[in-house]
Amino acid sequence: MSQKLLVVEDDAATAAFIVKGLTEAGYTVDQADNGRDGLFLASDGSYGAIILDRMIPAMDGMAVLRALRAANIETPVIILSALGTPEHRVEGLTGGSDDYLVKPFSFAELLARVQLLLRRSGGNGNGVVTTLRFEDLEMDLLSRRVKRGGNVVDLQPREFRLLEYFLRHADQVVTRTMLLEGVWDYHFDPGTNVIDVHVSRLRRKLDDGWDNPLLHTVRGVGYRLGLGN
Repeated sequence: MSQKLLVVEDDAATAAFIVKGLTEAGYTVDQADNGRDGLFLASDGSYGAIILDRMIPAMDGMAVLRALRAANIETPVIILSALGTPEHRVEGLTGGSDDYLVKPFSFAELLARVQLLLRRSGGNGNGVVTTLRFEDLEMDLLSRRVKRGGNVVDLQPREFRLLEYFLRHADQVVTRTMLLEGVWDYHFDPGTNVIDVHVSRLRRKLDDGWDNPLLHTVRGVGYRLGLGN
């Protein structure tokens, strides 16, 4: 069963962009375009996380947040806002939000922050993830050691970061744009084959000698870490 998320955003284009991306990432998404409706939906506490625009009609995002916390609803909330000064960020975080993302933002970053909040609220102790796993592949984020089937996989720093991104998006199709933003911090296409070269090297280190390859090319779309083609 997919995790339910709530998006409260009055800009139709931004809301459609977020809802489409989250739905494609496997989440069930509800959406409201004003604070009053957003508060009504959020009040049953059934959502895994709430993405809440700060400046929305009927009831602004901070008022919605304060009302939720006053009602002891502790659903994780990410505030979206064009207001990005340190003072605004502090106000949002001290007002009860769990994260604060300034517009314009990349969807890859929003998705990563949503996933982090969901992991933190998933009941795994202190909420800090130190190990990522998929099948017989394991990454220790503290020691920066990677093993497959108990065998150490020696990775360069960029390969490590690339694999970490794939592990955090396991069984999802990852596009070139997502990799450029999430691994290389590029918000434009440099027009080189840098991604193909690094993915090829990573694939050789992960899959050579194994009957069940994990890293697959999805033709015309991107790549996927998973079982099967």
